[in-house]
Amino acid sequence: LHSPSPSSSTPGAEQREKQYRVHRGFGDRRGGVISARTYFYADEAKCDQHMETFLRCIDASSGSSEDGFSAIKLTALGRPQFLLQFSEVLVKWRRFFHQMAAEQGQAGRAALEMKLEVEKLQEALANLGIATKAESQHWFTGDNLAASSTVDLLDWNSLIDSRTKLSKLLLVPNMQTGQLEPLLSRFTEEEDLQMKRMLQRMDVLAKRAAEKGVRLMVDAEQSYFQPAISRLTLEMQRRFNRDQAIIFNTYQCYLKEAYDNVTVDVELSRREGWHFGTKLVRGAYMEQERERAAKIGYEDPINPTYEKTNEMYHRCLDYILEEIKHSRKANVMVASHNEDTVKFTLRRMMELGIHPSEKKVYFGQLLGMCDQITFPLGQAGFPVYKYVPYGPVNEVLPYLSRRAQENRGFMQRANRERDLLWREVKRRLLAGSFFSPNP
Repeated sequence: LHSPSPSSSTPGAEQREKQYRVHRGFGDRRGGVISARTYFYADEAKCDQHMETFLRCIDASSGSSEDGFSAIKLTALGRPQFLLQFSEVLVKWRRFFHQMAAEQGQAGRAALEMKLEVEKLQEALANLGIATKAESQHWFTGDNLAASSTVDLLDWNSLIDSRTKLSKLLLVPNMQTGQLEPLLSRFTEEEDLQMKRMLQRMDVLAKRAAEKGVRLMVDAEQSYFQPAISRLTLEMQRRFNRDQAIIFNTYQCYLKEAYDNVTVDVELSRREGWHFGTKLVRGAYMEQERERAAKIGYEDPINPTYEKTNEMYHRCLDYILEEIKHSRKANVMVASHNEDTVKFTLRRMMELGIHPSEKKVYFGQLLGMCDQITFPLGQAGFPVYKYVPYGPVNEVLPYLSRRAQENRGFMQRANRERDLLWREVKRRLLAGSFFSPNP
């Protein structure tokens, strides 16, 4: 991310919310990231090169196995500043909904349980000076909204979908200053083109994946890009997941809002009838996220402890497994090296009657790591995948060494297991009872 020069800064840049401002100190997002590939925006030609690489990866995945997966990162396909701006719009819009819900006495409820009464909502919009009752009347009618007298978060989000003028013209309250501000600072012509190019590249990749029978996993990235990444991925799911899950979104469970995000997106897939696909991870950018939040001055988006993240992971996973039982239209990849999480998944699958042969629940571990989890799962008939990092040696080796360092606990356990086995072999040789467990 390059800080724009004063002459090229976008209107309203000073009023941008802290989390979604360009910040020179975090322009190169590779620093402090211990477990993920991070792309740095150079220019549009570089984004085209990345797209070609992803296309080759999709082809390779198709040629090497049935039901393959290929992972992509959206920051490789366009200028990240667009993702920042779009994320800010989505977050402002959602916060505005929560503010209205709080005024209707619904603070503290789960995101999906908040329902605004249209009459009261229109009065509030008029009192804030945002829109007269006559102006807002047509917002809450039409096919896209529920035919009831209430509006929930999904109805609210569809206002931006169906009325693009709304996002360009609407003023929303800034909760810090109490002032009304534009929901969206106007994109320059060049920024508009950059956005379109990113969407075109995503479309090319999704079409190739569908053609080749490969599932496309859109990786999660830093929290200040994630609302936009998730929203763009949802748009792809709406188009390509009509008959089966081809596009998979990723949810990082170290985020405080992970459960709300999962439940809202699953509910959208239910209402619209497409197949929900997700990869669940714990998260890869903790150190950098915390440093940025502290330095720029916004709330740390990460769960306070590893235990809280574990709870969040199991809560999100359980919700999706229940959805699989209920509709058989959800799909989840449990991307985890944590043995307890794998055991939890196997137990819940058994309890819910989800058979591995249905291929609704997949497991994923990194190539060369945690084979003591991967191979028994494969032998027991579960769909299990090895995640293969690829790229120039000088870029891939640091990534792999960091992952090995992260997983040194597993290596220590493997060494202990090897020592115990060797001791047992020697004991049996000396006792003359090599093929019998008893002396």
